[in-house]
Amino acid sequence: MKCPACEYKETKVIDSRISGEGNSIRRRRECLKCEKRFTTYEYIERVPLMVVKKDGRRQAFDRTKIISGLVKACEKRPISFDRIEKITTEIEKIIQKKFDREVDASVIGEAIMEKLAQTDEVAYVRFASVYRQFRDVNQFMSELKVILEKEKGTVKRK
Repeated sequence: MKCPACEYKETKVIDSRISGEGNSIRRRRECLKCEKRFTTYEYIERVPLMVVKKDGRRQAFDRTKIISGLVKACEKRPISFDRIEKITTEIEKIIQKKFDREVDASVIGEAIMEKLAQTDEVAYVRFASVYRQFRDVNQFMSELKVILEKEKGTVKRK
């Protein structure tokens, strides 16, 4: 590590501590030439996760898009923004564990629907109607029947 004061290339580590939420390490260093002390941080280098859209386009994963979709689905529902952020973080962790470089948008959409189904049925149906692009009332009704059958304990999804 190069000293920021004199640019000498040899330093010693005086102290190391885990920083933040355990995602980085804070190191106090001292230059072996001028004895100036400075702090460095070490982070895990993450390869950006790319989302493969239905039409084959790729774009960088963006958690704000998940939050935006959840906010729209949960509008005027008794779901706090903290819960929306928690759902988003859970989905993000699931995706990061399963995928290294690319994930299909459909995987993200299905994960969102699964979390919403566990959280609020109305928000789930709202999101599903946009995500699955319901074309008519019959598609909407069949999704509602799935919810009702789940409540009875007999699920029959097409």
